[in-house]
Amino acid sequence: MQPPPDETRRDPAEDVQWSRPECQLWTGTLLLGTCLLYCARVSMPICAVSMSQDFGWNKKEAGLVLSSFFWGYCLTQVVGGHLGDRIGGEKVILLSASAWGCITAATPLLAQLGSAHLAFMTFSRILTGLLQGVYFPALTSLLSQKVRESERAFTYSTVGAGSQFGTLLTGAAGSLLLDWCGWQSVFYFSGGLTLLWVCYVYRCLLSEKDLLLALGVLAQGLRVTRHTKVPWRRLFWKSSVWAAIISQLSAACSFFILLSWLPTFFKETFPNSKGWVFNVVPWLVAIPAGLFSGLLSDRLISQGYRTITVRKFMQVMGLGLSGVFVLCLGHTSSFCTSVVFASASIGLQTFNHSGISVNIQDLAPSCAGFLFGVANTAGALAGVVGVCLGGYLIETTGSWTSVFNLVAAISSLGLCTFLVFGKAQRVDLSPTHEDL
Repeated sequence: MQPPPDETRRDPAEDVQWSRPECQLWTGTLLLGTCLLYCARVSMPICAVSMSQDFGWNKKEAGLVLSSFFWGYCLTQVVGGHLGDRIGGEKVILLSASAWGCITAATPLLAQLGSAHLAFMTFSRILTGLLQGVYFPALTSLLSQKVRESERAFTYSTVGAGSQFGTLLTGAAGSLLLDWCGWQSVFYFSGGLTLLWVCYVYRCLLSEKDLLLALGVLAQGLRVTRHTKVPWRRLFWKSSVWAAIISQLSAACSFFILLSWLPTFFKETFPNSKGWVFNVVPWLVAIPAGLFSGLLSDRLISQGYRTITVRKFMQVMGLGLSGVFVLCLGHTSSFCTSVVFASASIGLQTFNHSGISVNIQDLAPSCAGFLFGVANTAGALAGVVGVCLGGYLIETTGSWTSVFNLVAAISSLGLCTFLVFGKAQRVDLSPTHEDL
């Protein structure tokens, strides 16, 4: 008698890829989802000053609340990717968005539960980080299974542009709400929009049967069979996998350092400058840059260029040329020139979405979520260390040049590793595929 089929098993070869209209619909939906992810993520930083005044937090206590997000964020990357590979990335995204939307909208209520405001807010940020940590690994798993290789770069870049849209949306709308209605309204705004998005996806794009099946699988625990085991040994014996991990680590670490220290650099170096210029312009540049990189990558592949050649070219732009502009930041005394260099560096970093981010999908589409989770965990931890090291260098040397040199060195390490060892040949199956 044959054993019953394992309903949790997902064979990538049997998955049906999206048609072009389906791909366009899901791309727009996930773009909005990424936008709302960042709306919820940056709500606390925008409200931190007002909340500190209301609750009497000092800088150290406010920093504890803000940094607690990343510790939760680091812990669920691998789990999110593995769940995406097993039950479907779209289901993982919907379930996690439901939870983080509720927590975000309920943050003002949590703050009123008692006198332990700091403890409640820190706990809510850790929980938000845990829930949002699954998003990008699950997204990578979903796109690796559902999007054709020739369209992956543009799709991923388009969805990734939601991070800039979300940052700008909350920066603009959140600032107005903060002035008009108080900090509570910012959390109601971002949390409420997330829950509306969840309702739309649930009603229009996912079947109730599939979602209930996923919930049932999660409730019972995931059984690991020989069909669903991650090929650990096969993956981590490959130099191309380590090249992808190191390159992703370098890209994430460089981005976190710039994200954390650029505003302080501009404020201290150019104290009379307009804050909205250096806080907004680089992200406005990053949106079209990311979309262009995706279009260019898919165009080159469709014209017959080898996949690995295109991926490496994107990394030359995303880590190499971006690092050059970072170095230039340390050797200019002009505000306008500094904004141009910063915008160019941030904009070029979006080319990584068409390089290393989709290279992970090239290497292991059957477990891309898991592999991306490993790489992104390493990148997030390296980013935390890099931000602290940047602060130490500023404190000890008194020079911003040392921080920019650090970013350039990290970028160069990732680029050189990927150029030497990077490949686009699948490593999750027997080695019968020719390198593309």
